[in-house]
Amino acid sequence: MFQGSMVALATPKIEDGSVDQESLRGLVDWHIEQGTDAIVAVGTTGESATLDEQEHCRVIRQVVEYTAGRIPVIAGTGANSTTEAVNLTRCAKEAGADACLLVTPYYNKPTQEGLFLHHKAVAEAVDIPQILYNVPGRTACDMLPETIGRLAQVSNIVGVKEAPGDLERVSSIRRLCGGGFDIFSGDDITARELVLLGGQGVISVTANIAPRLMHEMVAAALKGDREGAEAIDGELADLHRNLFLEANPIPVKWALAEMGRIPQGIRLPLTWLSEQYRDTLRQTMLRAGLIE
Repeated sequence: MFQGSMVALATPKIEDGSVDQESLRGLVDWHIEQGTDAIVAVGTTGESATLDEQEHCRVIRQVVEYTAGRIPVIAGTGANSTTEAVNLTRCAKEAGADACLLVTPYYNKPTQEGLFLHHKAVAEAVDIPQILYNVPGRTACDMLPETIGRLAQVSNIVGVKEAPGDLERVSSIRRLCGGGFDIFSGDDITARELVLLGGQGVISVTANIAPRLMHEMVAAALKGDREGAEAIDGELADLHRNLFLEANPIPVKWALAEMGRIPQGIRLPLTWLSEQYRDTLRQTMLRAGLIE
């Protein structure tokens, strides 16, 4: 259903923590100009955990409006409350999003049966294509391939964003879910290999600041051009690593501010990038040609 380089869009904020609508519109236009294949609005990189439900829905509506049908919009609507996830997913459908991305419930560490029932409940409550998001390093729970396979039988659950970085899981998920189920990387470092193994693309942090290169790298991998994909990914490797010097999205928001794309705004409990990491990230951006 979706493929390519899909940006996990950072949500720009001004210094008081409120959303900067002008910068948000600018980011959307820039990504479309640079070849980004889809936008994920208010995912975890978009600081979904620090926005209340009303703000969350408003940003989804704004991104859909600014995108104006030029590329797909996938709304981040996951929550650790099933009721809240249903509400956010319904809001995204009403806003005109093309699909939703639902992170596994974080902190409460549900069983595999709990994960299955949670995602099944959301899918049955709201008729919109839904993509599962498994990122155990942030949620403290791991949705196993067998559970993903069960959920793939639900008609409007169309794919999974896999972020553990374990490429051996891709073949297991494909075997359990079938060829029509989309598999996206949620880990920029291993995204190239996941796509070359038959995945449909990446939902990317790096694409926030290097959208053209990420688009070109994934496009090469989708064509089976290993040499071309490896060459481009070589230019991105340090970015993949150094955008996680502190917890995402702290480094990527600092980088976007260095590029003049957004103001210096982030919402507590997240803080601006620590001084000790700034030169490392700045030098990485210089080598990648993102700043002068």
